[in-house]
Amino acid sequence: MTEEQTHVAVLMGGLSSEREISLRSGTACAKALEGEGYKVTKIDVGRDVAERLAAIKPDVCFNALHGKYGEDGCIQGVLETMGLPYTHSGVLASALAMHKERAKAVLREAGVPVAESRVVSRAEAAKGHPIEPPYVIKPPAEGSSVGVYIIREDQAHPPQELTSADWALGEELMVERFIHGRELTCAVMGDEALDVIEIRPAEGLTFYDYESKYAPGGSIHVLPAPIKLNVYQLVQKLSVAAHRALGCRGVSRSDFRYDDRPDGTGELICLEVNTQPGMTSTSLVPELAAHKGRSFGELVRWIVEDASCNR
Repeated sequence: MTEEQTHVAVLMGGLSSEREISLRSGTACAKALEGEGYKVTKIDVGRDVAERLAAIKPDVCFNALHGKYGEDGCIQGVLETMGLPYTHSGVLASALAMHKERAKAVLREAGVPVAESRVVSRAEAAKGHPIEPPYVIKPPAEGSSVGVYIIREDQAHPPQELTSADWALGEELMVERFIHGRELTCAVMGDEALDVIEIRPAEGLTFYDYESKYAPGGSIHVLPAPIKLNVYQLVQKLSVAAHRALGCRGVSRSDFRYDDRPDGTGELICLEVNTQPGMTSTSLVPELAAHKGRSFGELVRWIVEDASCNR
């Protein structure tokens, strides 16, 4: 079979709270792959995904899923069992990176600095401050800043949303020391660190939340990040170290906070590693790849050519 005849199934949508972002990522990747000459089938993933893949028999699965079942090792296990080559990280790395508290234990052991945190029940988090403000509350296994709350120094109580009957983000929450300073991110392709972006939320937004991530104009990306060269290089070094420590494959993206305020601590802290970084028109990895001279089509081609089983 020639390269142009390679049949790629783009897995998108899915069952998680990040479904809409995955549909955007998948649509963009499918269009780019078609432009590169691949035969492409888009699959909006449901619980019948194995049956649908068995019917179309693709050569490669491009994983454009985000969140639960797509980013946490579940779909990766299905594809391993079916013997279908797939993109991005494998079962173990995906499961580890998705659970923020367990990922921290691995990163800390590898010398990657992380913020102090602990996992508490939703009831405990709602009853009163579980740690001294300022701190961050987040579900331990969600992405795209879904369910993230920043508790400021002057906030008397935890957010009322934690007591809502409609709460659908699990009964465990991670509370984490808030890190002041700049938001930085760096992608790794293979074993190579790309450049570093500083992300500034648009005016009116308090942090790099769901809206600023995905709404056009929701954030300002400064590339390359205007920071000291030694800090820039340290972000790249720590991103590769985090990628390797978790056993990531293909493309990953690591997010950091750097406190360079005049009265700040100077600390550089890794917030998390994304094994399924966004691939929308406003996403960071395509922007970082373009800065290296690699078009979006070339990026998705590289990801497909990197696909395999036993990842």
